[in-house]
Amino acid sequence: MKRLLGLCMIGYFLSMPFLAPAQDMLPRGSHPPALTFDHFPNRLFAFVWRNWNLIGIEKMASLLECEPWQVRDMAQAMGLEEASPLFPDYTKQLYITLLRRNWHLLPYDQLMELTGMSEKEMEFALKEDDFLFHKFGRLKPRVERLSYSMPSASEWEKAAAIYAIVDAHLTEPLPEDPRFSFIDQLAKMDNSDAPENKINPETKGLRFIYSYFGVFGDPLLDPESDPFPDGLLQKLAERGVNGVWMHVVLNQLAPEGKLFPEFGDQSATRLKNLRRIAQRAQEYGISIYLYINEPRAMPARFFASRPEMAGISKQGLTTLCTSNEQVRDWISHSLTHVFEQVPELGGVFTITASENLTNCASHGGRATCPRCSKRPYADIIAEVNQVIAEGVHRAKPEARVIAWDWGWHGHGPALDVIEKLPAEVALMSVSEWGLPIQRGGISTQVSEYSISAVGPGPRASSHWAAAKKRGLKTVAKVQFNNTWELSALPWLPVMDLVARHAANLVKAGLDGYMLSWTLGSYPSPNLEIAHKFSLNAHATVEQVLDELAWERYGRQAVPYIRQAWTAFSEAFQEFPYHQQVAYLAPQQYGPSNLLYLKPTGYAASMVGFPYDDLAGWSGPYPEEVLVRQFEKVALGWKKGLNLFQQALHIPGVGTQHAQIAEDLILAKAAYLHFLSVAQQGRFILFREQWLQNPDPFVYRQLRTLLEMEIHSAVQLHALARADSRIGFEASNQYYYLPQDLLEKIINCEHLLGELAQQAEEKLGEHGATMEP
Repeated sequence: MKRLLGLCMIGYFLSMPFLAPAQDMLPRGSHPPALTFDHFPNRLFAFVWRNWNLIGIEKMASLLECEPWQVRDMAQAMGLEEASPLFPDYTKQLYITLLRRNWHLLPYDQLMELTGMSEKEMEFALKEDDFLFHKFGRLKPRVERLSYSMPSASEWEKAAAIYAIVDAHLTEPLPEDPRFSFIDQLAKMDNSDAPENKINPETKGLRFIYSYFGVFGDPLLDPESDPFPDGLLQKLAERGVNGVWMHVVLNQLAPEGKLFPEFGDQSATRLKNLRRIAQRAQEYGISIYLYINEPRAMPARFFASRPEMAGISKQGLTTLCTSNEQVRDWISHSLTHVFEQVPELGGVFTITASENLTNCASHGGRATCPRCSKRPYADIIAEVNQVIAEGVHRAKPEARVIAWDWGWHGHGPALDVIEKLPAEVALMSVSEWGLPIQRGGISTQVSEYSISAVGPGPRASSHWAAAKKRGLKTVAKVQFNNTWELSALPWLPVMDLVARHAANLVKAGLDGYMLSWTLGSYPSPNLEIAHKFSLNAHATVEQVLDELAWERYGRQAVPYIRQAWTAFSEAFQEFPYHQQVAYLAPQQYGPSNLLYLKPTGYAASMVGFPYDDLAGWSGPYPEEVLVRQFEKVALGWKKGLNLFQQALHIPGVGTQHAQIAEDLILAKAAYLHFLSVAQQGRFILFREQWLQNPDPFVYRQLRTLLEMEIHSAVQLHALARADSRIGFEASNQYYYLPQDLLEKIINCEHLLGELAQQAEEKLGEHGATMEP
């Protein structure tokens, strides 16, 4: 998922004169009726519940056109805790979370009021910010404007019932680690900030990574929105990281010029702030790398006076054709300008065939371009990389230029492109791409974002071999912390798999690693595994893992920890990997994903809304196989938890006891995510049986599964309260909050009541005797 990061482009693009005024530009798609959430008294109570402590009471009251005390009354009736301080420093990291939880509750005008976004900003965010509208299912549910009306007596009674449910399940809640507190913790310096304690000079080869919390907004215009505070840089350097990457758009950094006077607004400020970040990163032995995905396609009216530069068109955008010499010169000299102004930059990496429309070959549509249609695909892709390299090296010859083969020939073999790359460019490939696997008797292949399948795969291996034959440097793109297999936790304790992958890459003789995309950038023990192999290429997997376990948890804990890691790794290899499963199944949301007794009819969306779309979750796996595989993962993971927990009770563990307890929280959370997917899938399978042919056995199974989901939600709620990292991922913000796990409990209790009523109606005299 190579998407735009955050709202960094909003202010710039909205000021560009070639954009037409917004006229109800917000996308709606098929615009079906919104879901109702009958576990709340009405939509009003659902709104208050889902936004409590995320926005202020006064703002809620203004949106609902009522008084603040009326909002407070509804919250208190449901047992919500007294309003606590909000997150003024992190509002830019909440808007996706706010949009997601209100998507079925509010129409667009109230969503804009809720987030403080204009119509233009909302339209741009939905289309360009990590393809947000795609994540939301490419549709906006149809819902009327929400306004306050006095609840009826029965609605107050239902609210009181919610209070009782929450009170019954959470008698002794753990103290809450405030949301986003992990940012403050990562920003703090450890020990000394003396220069000699900042740099890890032993790191061999390139190791670059993204920011774990990748602040949304425009960090190059907003110095306060710093994705790389000193504490984070220090922690990354300690784990062998010597590079971090940032997403930029070239027309924001390019100087103003006669060719494209629309470009370059506030570029001097951005470059000044970029240099400030780069200079500070250098103090830790870390270089900044820019993600270059150019040239960006533009609206058609941009080409009214430049028809000779227009390439192919798609979805309202037209490419700046790179077969035009002026376009190539602009790219090249703009990058020269950037590296002249910020000489501390380490280099760039390119994606020349991403989801973003850039060059005329980027989406395979060059046949409609009068110039590119006459040229081979490989010539166009290689030329873009050459132009970028020339621009960078004109200013800084030693800077790295890394060409990522993502998307070339639709992710197929691209040896023709590699053959034409300039000699000074390094080639990067996703390590695990193309690995054949078999899970649950189903054969498939890995694409990317997999830890459960240990790379490298055939595509990367063949591409690296071709690059080495030409004398090019080679880089592996990996995910050593997490993937879309489960991204709601900062790292997964599947150390055996990570170590085996790292050892395999050492044997492949590569020149560097890109350690993460936007997910998986936490300064974790997983990164230390890769670092240890970079320090000692002859180390074995056993040596590295034994050493890591000893350093992190103490000598006496090593046997238990190592066995636990192996159990987690073996369990994770049962994950039913497929890109569709990774994107659509509810493992990112775990127990927070709601259940329904009737099919919603909504299709699961990419890491956005899983709904109850078991068929969509399953990809190439039969539904029963998908459920069974998640059950296998959970069962095997539980063995690892039991072993890990034993390390807590070893005499003499001492200061490492706290580290074991902290890491155990994450391991337990992972278990609950996998277990919940299995339980939700099994519930949907039994739900279909119940709808077709209700009988006492199916009824009891449904009740049991609802009770199990309540138990999972209660457990994860305690863990999520204790660790603010749980549920967070930079490009999706918080998938869920502790409040959402309480809602799931309410949801399941409501369904238990509905199910009992249905049983009495459908089974007659049997209904009274079906309680377990």
